[in-house]
Amino acid sequence: MLIRILGAGAGGGFPQWNCGCPNCDGLRRGTIRAKPRSQVTVALSGDADRWVLLNCGPEIRAQIEAFPALWPRAPRHSPIAAIVLTCGDLDHTLGLLSLRESHPLTVLATETVRAGFVDGNALYRTLERFPGQVTWRRFVPGLEAPLDDPDPARASLFATPVPVPGKPPVHLEGREPQSEEQAIGLIVRDRSGRRLAAFPGAGGITPAMRAVMEGADALLFDGTFWSEDELARPKLMDKRAADMAHLPIGGPEGSLARLVDLAVTRKLFVHINNTNPILREDSAERARVEAAGWTVAEDGMEIAL
Repeated sequence: MLIRILGAGAGGGFPQWNCGCPNCDGLRRGTIRAKPRSQVTVALSGDADRWVLLNCGPEIRAQIEAFPALWPRAPRHSPIAAIVLTCGDLDHTLGLLSLRESHPLTVLATETVRAGFVDGNALYRTLERFPGQVTWRRFVPGLEAPLDDPDPARASLFATPVPVPGKPPVHLEGREPQSEEQAIGLIVRDRSGRRLAAFPGAGGITPAMRAVMEGADALLFDGTFWSEDELARPKLMDKRAADMAHLPIGGPEGSLARLVDLAVTRKLFVHINNTNPILREDSAERARVEAAGWTVAEDGMEIAL
């Protein structure tokens, strides 16, 4: 299985356009050791030919152009066989509207995420230029589905959706009830049995999540915030990490502590918010993460399982 981190940042990317926090300001001025990051999208392939996008962020066009394996191979062609949505947040879905140039797309999502993106969305009409422009395939938690081809006999990648603690996207808050289908992680396997556990957004760690992560060849996990009050303390936003359905990395109940004994070959934090101190390559928090065997994902990073 081939994995390419097209974007490793959280919503807004790094630096965020309207943020002058020490991280963003320092990156712009060149006074800190850090690299910019676009919003989180990951490309996966089981055969080095067909590719599956794990989410589709707003910078998808630039991310495709930065990775030759995703370039067209004919006057009208794309090696992107399918797009998987793990939630309905805009930083995970907005790029779909940028792929509107009359090309057939296959999107896998839970019914909750599909309905949240499609129903009542006038902009979605740009993906209805011809019959079948978008084929939606439904993810059902706990049931494995082929990814890069609807026929299991021809597919090279398969995924099992796993519910994660989450919430409706901001634009749907108060409009839809809580559902186990609002946010999912994935266990992706290839035909050789290699497994990727992908949980780019998670408000907690359930026993079911922990069980399926164990023994994976690689783990991509929510690295949005270091601390619960990362936004509230400097008065950037009157919300805590829990309010936004993200489990912080640090602290006694954070992911670093709760996954310390997880038997996974490679562990990477993705979806990293612009305020997170682990973005600074010489920070104490970055040192703690790396000492615990984790990697802070960067745009362009590649992994072969």
